[in-house]
Amino acid sequence: MNDLVRYQLQQSIDTMTKVLADDSLHAAVVEAGRITAEAMKNGKKLLVCGNGGSAADSQHLVAEFVSRLTVDRPALRAIALTTDSSILTAIGNDYSYDNVFERQVEALGQPGDVLLAISTSGNSKNCVKALKLAGTMGLHTVSYTGNGGGVMKAESEINIIIPSSVTMNIQESHLALEHIFCMIVERYYFGEDFGKKPQQLSE
Repeated sequence: MNDLVRYQLQQSIDTMTKVLADDSLHAAVVEAGRITAEAMKNGKKLLVCGNGGSAADSQHLVAEFVSRLTVDRPALRAIALTTDSSILTAIGNDYSYDNVFERQVEALGQPGDVLLAISTSGNSKNCVKALKLAGTMGLHTVSYTGNGGGVMKAESEINIIIPSSVTMNIQESHLALEHIFCMIVERYYFGEDFGKKPQQLSE
């Protein structure tokens, strides 16, 4: 069992090491943060969606924006499209599960908003459909994926693609880069010196 622990940790470290070395990936995270901050400055919002573990990531990331990440500051506009069970089950029942995020983008999205879709495979049909609609409605589109980006790559302005096909390792890197994305939005929104001495708070 100790060997299993070491092996899994090494896999995670190896993936993170590849992420650390990928300057184009870093640039994509920075650009996503810049666009999102500009949208928020203009009274727009961030919409986030994903399935399973990526649904949890969507809610986690939005919590950092609406509450805080490391430093007290005004709340920032963000909505997770994964949280309303009545909406999700109604759309899934009346239409299809493939439509659960697309329909919410239609209802809540406005030109200039940002849709961030999270999928380890890059092929989640409901995320693909949401991205396609968002693009036609004038929203900015960002995808966090792995597996080469999948179908979502072609539907997104900005792609943050983890160089792995292992779901758990993609998710681990996604979470790290989602936190960094939030920090970048804060710096662009509140100024470059914001949060340089983060408070360490227990949850």
